[in-house]
Amino acid sequence: MNRKPVVIGVAGGSGSGKTSVTKSIYESFKGHSILMLEQDFYYKDQSHLPFEERLKTNYDHPLAFDNDLLIEHIESLLRYEAIEKPVYDYSVHTRSNDVIHVEPKDVIILEGILVLEDERLRNLMDIKLYVDTDADLRIIRRLVRDIKERERSMDSVIEQYVNVVRPMHNQFIEPTKRYADIIIPEGGHNFVAIDLMVTKIQTILEQKSFL
Repeated sequence: MNRKPVVIGVAGGSGSGKTSVTKSIYESFKGHSILMLEQDFYYKDQSHLPFEERLKTNYDHPLAFDNDLLIEHIESLLRYEAIEKPVYDYSVHTRSNDVIHVEPKDVIILEGILVLEDERLRNLMDIKLYVDTDADLRIIRRLVRDIKERERSMDSVIEQYVNVVRPMHNQFIEPTKRYADIIIPEGGHNFVAIDLMVTKIQTILEQKSFL
C-alpha cells in the first residue's frame, strides 16, 4: 500500500482547549476513517518505583512521557498495523495492566501538551497545531475541571499550578508554539479556525483519494 495515513498534531497548555479542538475535528469527520491518540496514555511505566517515588511524578515534564513507545505505535499505524494502546492508572501513578486495541485509520489526531516538543514526533506529522489561550483562562478552566471532576480542593489546584504547571508551561510547552503550522487562539471556541482546519484536512484526504 503506497498511501499512508495523515497525522495531525494538536498541542497546547493545560486548559487551552486543545481537547475541544481535537474533538471538533474528529466530529467533523465522524463516519470517515479517523482516530484520536492521546499523549496522556503514554506516561512512562513506573511499576519499578516505590509508590512514594511515583507520587513525585511531574506530569508536565517531557521526561514523564514514553515517547519511544508512542513513536513506535504511530509508525505501526502509518503501516496500517493495529496497536495495543497503554492505559495509565493515576490512582497508583503507573501504567495499568490493561491495553486498548486500536485499529489503523486514514487520519490520526495526536493530542497532548507536549506533542510538538519531540522532533521525532514532529517529523511524523503532516499538520502541526498549537492551541494558544491566555493563562488566566487556562487556570480558570483547570480549576473548574479539577474541582468538579477530580474532587480536588481549590488550594491544591492553585498550588500545583503555581509550582509545577505554570513553570513547566513556560519552559517546555509555550516554546513549542514556534513549530506549529497553525496557531489557534481560544481553542474550541474558535470555530473559524476549526472550519479552516477541517477544510484543509479534507483537501489532503481528497489528494490522497481517501474521500
